[in-house]
Amino acid sequence: MKHAICIALSLLFSAIFAPAQNNTLKLSTVVIDAGHGGKDAGAVSKDSKTYEKNLALDIANRLATRIRAELPSVKVVQTRSTDVFVELRERAAIANRAGANLFVSIHINSNKSTSPNGYSVHILGQSSNKDRDLFAYNMDVVSRENSVILLEDDYKTNYQGFNPSDPESYIFLQLMQNAYLEQSLLFASTVSQHLEGGPIKANRGISQNPFYVLWKTAMPAVLVELGFISNQADLAELLKEESRQDIADRLFEAFKEYKAQYDGTIDLTPGEKRDPAAAKPEAKPSETPVVQPEQPTAVATTVAQPASPVLYGTQIFATSRPLEEGDPRFLGWKPEVVRLGSLYKYIIGVSSSPDQARKNNVAIREEYPGSFMVSISDGVTTRFK
Repeated sequence: MKHAICIALSLLFSAIFAPAQNNTLKLSTVVIDAGHGGKDAGAVSKDSKTYEKNLALDIANRLATRIRAELPSVKVVQTRSTDVFVELRERAAIANRAGANLFVSIHINSNKSTSPNGYSVHILGQSSNKDRDLFAYNMDVVSRENSVILLEDDYKTNYQGFNPSDPESYIFLQLMQNAYLEQSLLFASTVSQHLEGGPIKANRGISQNPFYVLWKTAMPAVLVELGFISNQADLAELLKEESRQDIADRLFEAFKEYKAQYDGTIDLTPGEKRDPAAAKPEAKPSETPVVQPEQPTAVATTVAQPASPVLYGTQIFATSRPLEEGDPRFLGWKPEVVRLGSLYKYIIGVSSSPDQARKNNVAIREEYPGSFMVSISDGVTTRFK
C-alpha cells in the first residue's frame, strides 16, 4: 500500500515539475504573488476597515517596481497587480509557465487574539519543530491561507478532493518533498535577516508548512507574513505608506542579495554558495572529528592521507531533519546522506563511475522526476549532468 501511494505521489510530482525545468545560471525570472484579492479579502482588521488583500498588493507592487527599476535584467511576473481574484492553483501555474527561478508570496497575518505580532517566513514542508506534528503546527495560519480554495467554482474537481479544512488532506503534502528546499531556505533566511529592525519589530522565525501555493510551484518558493493585521502596533505600521515602502525595500535588498548568491553558484546545487578558492569546507562543530592514526616515534616523516574518492549519484530530496532508514519515501533505496548545515541531502544510485550513475539516474527519474545528479567529494555535493 505504501509503495502504491509513493508511486502515485511520484506521478503527481512529475506533473508539478514538468512545466518549469530551468537550467539557467542566472536568476532571470521572479514571480511576486500578492495574496488574496477581489472577492477574497483575506484577513480583516478588527474595525473591518483594512483588508489583507490591499496591504499585500501595495507591498507587492512596490517590490516589483524596485526590481524592475534597479535589476532590469530580471523579468518580474506578478500574479496580480490590481484588486482581482486569482485562483490559488492559477497563482502557482503562472509561476510554472513563466519558468521562474523564485516565487515570493506576500501576506499579512491574523489571529483571534490581538497579542500575537511580528513577521514570519514560511517554506514548504513538515513542521521544523520535531516535537510538533505537521497538523498541529501553524495549522490555523495554513488553513486560513489555503481556505481561498473554497471560494473557487468547482474546487472539489480542480483540487482533486483537497480540503483545506481537513487535516487528512495534508498527508499528501507531508509525503511530498520539495526538490528546491535548500534554495527556499536560503532565501527565507535572507528575507528574515533583512526584515530585522524594520517597521514590524518581532521576528517569529522561519518554519516549514504545507501551503498549497508553495506545494504547486516548481521552483524555490517562500510565503512571507508581514505582520499581524489583528495587532494594533503592527497594523499602525502597515497603514503608513513609508512603512510599507520600507518593508518593500527590505524585501528588495533580500532579493538582490539572494540573486547575487544564486548567480554565483556555478554548480547550480540548490542553496550552496561555493568558494572557488576553498579546497574543502571547514569541519562543522557538530561533525565527528577524524582522528588520524599515531605515527611510530621512530618515523620522522609525515604520511599524506589519500583524498576521498569522488562518488556520483542522484539527489532525490533534502529535509530539515534526518529520516529513518527504511522510510517509505526512499522506495526501497538505501541513500547516501550528506549534511549541509541543518539540511540532510539524500542521494541514491551512487557509484564511483559517472557513466554507471547516469544509467542509474534513468530509472531513478521515473520514480523521482524532480531529482538531479550530483557528485560527492569530501562531504560536498556538486550538481553535474
